[in-house]
Amino acid sequence: MARLRKYYLEKAVPQLKSDLKLSNDFEVPVLKKIVLNMGVGEAVADSKHVKQALEELTLISGQKAVATAARKSVAGFKLRGGQKIGVTVTLRRNRMYEFLDRLINIALPRVRDFRGLSVKSFDGNGNYSLGIKEQIVFPEVAVSNVENIRGLDVVIVTGTRNDSHAAALLRVFNFPFVS
Repeated sequence: MARLRKYYLEKAVPQLKSDLKLSNDFEVPVLKKIVLNMGVGEAVADSKHVKQALEELTLISGQKAVATAARKSVAGFKLRGGQKIGVTVTLRRNRMYEFLDRLINIALPRVRDFRGLSVKSFDGNGNYSLGIKEQIVFPEVAVSNVENIRGLDVVIVTGTRNDSHAAALLRVFNFPFVS
């Protein structure tokens, strides 16, 4: 069992239940999934960039990533429908908790000039989104093997529709929110 999952079940659930004044354990917010997405704009000119991004995101997540295709053709961007232009992976259960642990304790502290994450990045439905400018903040990615610095989007999906409950859940995991 992942360290954060064990912590959630043993300590976080009772703490959240009392802090949020909930009467039932099933009302306590939970993490549903974490979605990682990496856009590869350079793939329009050369498709090998998608392969490189697939390898990097697979290393970062610990799970096989899949390529995403453009839905429409856009002549201004020289983009054809069906062309591979991104990479995504969805993490659930233990891999999700292990990734969140690495994100909070290893990757975010390695971000240059990091001052914390904004509380305003909730979407109104209890989901939190953040962007990381460089994939090299993750220790799994060897800097010597990286050809292009790419950013990635991280979406944390919770089981609550309330942003304040979702923020309380992430705070229990020591998420580095700026005051």
